[in-house]
Order: sequence, then structure tokens, then C-alpha cells
Amino acid sequence: MAGVTDRPFRQLCKQLGAGYAVSEMAASNPRLWASEKTSRRIDHAGEMEPKAVQIAGADPKDLADCAKFNVERGAQIIDINMGCPVKKVCNSWCGSALLQHEDLVERILHAVVEAVDVPVTLKFRTGWDRQNKNALRIARLAEQAGIQMLTLHGRTRADGYKGEAEYDTIRAVKQAVSIPLVANGDITTPEKAKFVLDHTGADAVMIGRAAQGRPWICREIDHYLRTGEHLPAPLVDEVRELMNEHLPAHYAFYGEYVGVRTARKHIGWYVQDLPGGEEFRQRMNLLESTAEQLAAVDEFFKSQHRHGERLQYRPSHSDVDAIAA
Repeated sequence: MAGVTDRPFRQLCKQLGAGYAVSEMAASNPRLWASEKTSRRIDHAGEMEPKAVQIAGADPKDLADCAKFNVERGAQIIDINMGCPVKKVCNSWCGSALLQHEDLVERILHAVVEAVDVPVTLKFRTGWDRQNKNALRIARLAEQAGIQMLTLHGRTRADGYKGEAEYDTIRAVKQAVSIPLVANGDITTPEKAKFVLDHTGADAVMIGRAAQGRPWICREIDHYLRTGEHLPAPLVDEVRELMNEHLPAHYAFYGEYVGVRTARKHIGWYVQDLPGGEEFRQRMNLLESTAEQLAAVDEFFKSQHRHGERLQYRPSHSDVDAIAA
């Protein structure tokens, strides 16, 4: 989710029902802390609490120093990334590549926990590949080191995002440790969230890709878990207002040149399952200024009124999969 869960998007998700949102992955290499990319990723100015910063690296001392650096800048929770499957990250022995080296994992966990006086959490996967799954051992090491919460994505590094998440492993980890466990992977609907919670016994669920373009999924899941009932699709006018809030915040965060380009993916996700969405996305990607982009998006959502007062989604792949299941 690097490049997606920036401060403006996290803030929006929190406003729409997310109880907790973690920053993009920040590099532990001190030479990168002053870079524009890392500076943005650890910028929490004005963000709703709690402020959680995710750090990534392979050197225990660098990670400990990075944790202290971010706590000094206002981080209230430090999250260690041992779950990212991206080749660029794993080639540097970071992210889920660390799962191959349990002794190094243990040293990292102890170093970071001992370096700061705020809660430290761990995001990880079920193992390196299907033949080398060690989530239970990693979870026990984490608990012994003083990690206060685990988030487990139900796939190995080799799986990437293919296949189905293995919720049985998440359940086994939950039964093996006493610290809170958050289940992650393929949670795309309120019903799926309830199934995962019931099946795994997890304390919470984490939403990733399903929030892209639908940040209100957070409140939909919360409402369903509390009442057993579905919220209706968002009102067109509400989403139009949200876009008029999200995009200017995005532009202010990134600046004109980067902002208009990085906003394109967010806009594409918002419109992809709406009538005329693909045609609009192709036209919108040709716009070169934030003013033009914002005006085009506003006009697009005005046009959705002709389909009804609420957004009229075509079934997405995840919806079809959920129905088939």
C-alpha cells in the first residue's frame, strides 16, 4: 500500500470509520530520512490519533534508531514491516524476506522494543513460501520480545497477492499467543469481515486493497458487525463532497506537479465500477493541472445523479467472488 495510504487518505479512512490506520512503509536507512519521499511518509501533521508509523529495514540498530527518530516526531505506535512481498523490498532483505532468518527477526524485535517507550507492533506473513511457513514461531518470538500486537496477512511471500488467504494459519497463530492479533487478506465485504473474525478468532481485521476507491468500506464493515445490516451505497452528493475534500488535501500534500499525477490512481479507483467510469478515467489521465482535474472529477460525480441519488456500482470482481463463495 506504499504510495496509497498517505496522510490525506489515512485521514479520510479514519473519518469514514477506520479505528486505526498505519503510515506507508518508511525506510530505516538514516541516509533516506531527509529524502522527500520518506519525509512525506512520516508526516503526521494534523492527523487524527493514534499516529502509527511503519518502518522497514534489515539492520536492528538502524530500525531501532528509526523508531526513536519517528517517536521524537510524534509517532505514538511503531509498526515493523515483515510482510511486504515486493521484489525491490525483499531484494534488500527487508519486508517478508526477513522471515527466512528467524535469528535476525528476533534481534530486530528486541532492538526496536527496547529503543522506544511506545507500543511496537508487527506486520508479517505466514512464511517465505508454502514449504517454509513459520508464522507460529515468528508470533511466539514477537510475543517474547514485547511486541504488543500482530497483524498477519494470510499468504506467504511467494504467494504475493495470488490465491486465497489462508485463514486457518491466522487462527492457529491466534490460539498460540496471548497478544492481540489482526487478520488481513482478501477482506472485501462486510460479510467477509465477519466470516474472518468468526473463523480465526482474531481481535480485528485490517483492510488493504479493498479500501482503494471505497474508503467508506470501513464504516460499512463496522455497521454490519454491530447490527447485522448493510448500509446503503453512499449518496452521490456525499462522495462528491468527499472528493472535493480528498483531492485538495492530496494536492496540498504533494504539490501541483506530483499531486495531479499521484491523484490519478485514486480517482481511477473511485470511478472504476461506476457508469462511464472507464471512459472518464482515460480522459482524466490526460489532464495536466490540479484545477482541471478537480473540476473534471466534480463534473463526473454531478453526472452520476442521472443514475440515482446513490452510487450505482457495477459488480466488481471481488463482489462476484463473494457471491460465488
